[in-house]
Amino acid sequence: MLRQLLLAFGFFALVLVLVYWINRAVLLFDQLIANGETALVFVELSILTLPLMISIVLPVAAFAATVFVTNRLSGENELVVAQSAGFGPFRMARPVFLFGLLASLFMLVLGHALVPMSQERLAERQAEISQNISARFLTEGTFVHPSDNITIYIREITPQGELLDLFLSDQRDAARQFIYSAERALLVRAEDGPRLVMFKGLVQALEVAGERLTITAFDDLTYDLAPLVGDGFLANRSYFYLPSSELLAASPAIQHETGQSRAFLRTEAYARTSRAALALVAALVGFSTLLLGSFSRFGLWRQILGAVVILAGVQFLDNSIAQMARAGRLAPWAVFIAPAVGLAVAAGLLWLSPRLVWWPWRVRGSASAGARSGRAGA
Repeated sequence: MLRQLLLAFGFFALVLVLVYWINRAVLLFDQLIANGETALVFVELSILTLPLMISIVLPVAAFAATVFVTNRLSGENELVVAQSAGFGPFRMARPVFLFGLLASLFMLVLGHALVPMSQERLAERQAEISQNISARFLTEGTFVHPSDNITIYIREITPQGELLDLFLSDQRDAARQFIYSAERALLVRAEDGPRLVMFKGLVQALEVAGERLTITAFDDLTYDLAPLVGDGFLANRSYFYLPSSELLAASPAIQHETGQSRAFLRTEAYARTSRAALALVAALVGFSTLLLGSFSRFGLWRQILGAVVILAGVQFLDNSIAQMARAGRLAPWAVFIAPAVGLAVAAGLLWLSPRLVWWPWRVRGSASAGARSGRAGA
């Protein structure tokens, strides 16, 4: 049974990751190709997003694999044979528990190690791509339009990176338009985006409504190129890819850097473990709920629907508690309440499954199974 669970889990995880990845890859591909990046950059960024995608779909894949295997075993009367051989519900749940535990361990590795590292590297690569895009805006001897209502012309770019005889027209504001001209300029990288530093030039500001032109001479002037690049490729340090040890420490420096409170950071560290426990909950709830039904030629669709409703309730509880814990209204460790409730529900369903003989579908299922056994004996 464990082998079947692992095979089904691999299939469902692969399908779900591919579906999620295709939706994400289409947007990423359009964005990168539009900016002139190569296919290798697209492959690299796609690989870096895989750990996060896997962590999102893994609990769903664990639930789907458990439901699929349990439903098939029920349809083939193998669960009835196991129960007739004296196997109790908790004994039959052992392989499911082991399977859920393996999925949770995988989630722990993803949540505490692979996802933070991959997201940090992804943010670094996106920042590098941002700078490369801004550099390609600057082409000597050609009028370039990096954005709507923006025109840049550079007569020459020296080997040292100086931009000679720069012309820049900014007409993004319909009420006030600007034209910058400078003898030379430099492209400077900053934390929040590239900057264009111009030397010895003029700024012509035209007020369209009053038809008033103002000319200002300057020795040096800084122009922000970040709006031309866009915010999609600008990386800011986030709690999302911080190591769990730093989140637990939640030092004042980390709070200032991320802009989050101590309660928020510590809750995020605990949530990485609680999300891993939800994979175990998904597997056990799926099995224990389907164990309530015996053989039926119509399948166990009512039990499957009940399992989905239970997991939706556990997820809603988890989100609500996490939100309150991040706001400081609950202790950070309260995020473990939802997985504990899910495990308690699964244990309760396993305990009730051999006792609920008065449920309608169990009576019909038992009668149908008895009829099938009688025909086989005849």
